Amino acid sequence: MSGRFIVLEGGEGSGKTGTIAFLAEALRARGHAVTATREPGGTPEGAALRRLLLSDKGHAWTAEAELLLMTADRVQHVERVVRPALARGEIVISDRYVGSTIAYQGAGRGLDVDLILEVHARLLHDFWPDLSLYLDVAPETGLARSRARLQGQGVDEGRFEGLDLEFHRRVRQSFLDQAGRAGRFARVIDAGQAADAVQAAALAAVLDLLG
Repeated sequence: MSGRFIVLEGGEGSGKTGTIAFLAEALRARGHAVTATREPGGTPEGAALRRLLLSDKGHAWTAEAELLLMTADRVQHVERVVRPALARGEIVISDRYVGSTIAYQGAGRGLDVDLILEVHARLLHDFWPDLSLYLDVAPETGLARSRARLQGQGVDEGRFEGLDLEFHRRVRQSFLDQAGRAGRFARVIDAGQAADAVQAAALAAVLDLLG
């Protein structure tokens, strides 16, 4: 595959969506073909799963069920969107990937991370990004941002925002731990900064990857 696979990870309200839009525009302006996508929801099937997973009305999934549903979305996403775009030589930028499953269903929900990694190895053939950007923000700040956005837009995707602060602190620590283990394949960006500073840092990291 001649393209590059870049993932943005982070807690609720860390600014991933806006940063991805900025990166896609900046890279296209430099002549790159870019596919911007997300998990869950990067395919029609994934969009249906997204509604089931993120709605805060009527769905009380167990941790194991969340893992399986997130993985089903990911398998479809990688095979139908990510790999074909990479084969065309495009830069793929995804809002979340398996790092979020490790953080949310692993550290947050308490599932064995070895189980998550085994499922990823078997069903995703151990397919990992070229670069993961971890947008780091204090959960208190991120949750306030995210709840305000959901309320303002009238979007029913607040199931995880409704979980307690300790859950989100475990998620944040997991992301930081993952970044530490990933070494040169990861960057941590302070998402408590102004949006333009976050976006500039993300673009610098991506341009460094592209050489």
